Amino acid sequence: MDALPSFDLIRPRTLDELIRARAQHSGSSLLGGGTDLMVNIRRGIVAPPVLVEINGVSELRGIKADAHTLEIGAAVTLSDLAAHPEMARHYPVVAQAAAHIAGPTHRNMGTVGGNLALDTRCIFYNQSEWWRAANHHCLKTTGEICHVAPKSRGVCFATFSGDLAPALLTLDAEIDIAGPAGRRTMPLADLYIGYARQDEPVTETRGDGKFFLSLRPGEIITAARAKNTPGLRSAYDKIRIRRSIEYPVAGVAVALRREGESLADLRVAFTGTNPRPVRLAGTAELCGGALDARVFAGLDALVRDQIMAMKTTFTPGHYRRRVAGVLARRLLQRLFDQP
Repeated sequence: MDALPSFDLIRPRTLDELIRARAQHSGSSLLGGGTDLMVNIRRGIVAPPVLVEINGVSELRGIKADAHTLEIGAAVTLSDLAAHPEMARHYPVVAQAAAHIAGPTHRNMGTVGGNLALDTRCIFYNQSEWWRAANHHCLKTTGEICHVAPKSRGVCFATFSGDLAPALLTLDAEIDIAGPAGRRTMPLADLYIGYARQDEPVTETRGDGKFFLSLRPGEIITAARAKNTPGLRSAYDKIRIRRSIEYPVAGVAVALRREGESLADLRVAFTGTNPRPVRLAGTAELCGGALDARVFAGLDALVRDQIMAMKTTFTPGHYRRRVAGVLARRLLQRLFDQP
């Protein structure tokens, strides 16, 4: 990696100051823990002239969880989220996802907002400047083709790898956003637009691995919130090349509700596979009966249909899709069998 280039650092103390700083410096980047951003700067992937730190804004550091709702500020650290007793009690999928991220020192620094807005990754993108230049820069930087899919006609397939998004998607979470035009709230699912469809142009609502977030210029995520569903059981697990530190080969969040011997509700979401976190569509059709071979076969079919198998990591794409299905089945069985 190269040495860090020079940049200015702004440390606002209120959310209004933060929004003004972003508006005044259009090329700035937000700095929370910096566990991903600083690496990308040293690799020459990005070179923001100004960094705006969010950690001094107390409004972004709140965390609340009870039997009714959860609310997590964007500057809450991953370690604080993982260790929050009420979060683990009422929303275990969120606490487990936070605890699975990277290693302990990364979790002490990394923030919720940074993980939700994590840059997409690819073996042709997350490399040093000289490596990328020697291999002809990819579409996500300054190149003209996606090396993962050279015939993709200008579509980038870089993969989203944040762990918190699938966990929160199974809870139907919303996010609060603030920007120069004011504040708004929207479903978390609408934040991610990395569909990477070759038959569709990139728009504000349908993007790819390069344009994967729907945030408008100057906007930031300020909080994530969700309501509790009585009787919902949830968990998160992932596979990675190294047991600690590494990004997921595939990560899976499952939430379900059981009524007697019947599966009454099922929600399954993935990370590390597509240019966006994917909550499976069609799981409602698997509910209403016993947890049997029909359900597992139906789940496998949904995974095959909606989870991509592109080689954006060092593991083969088909392996990631197969692992994702295996993890989903294991979590489904484990949660259904919980006393």
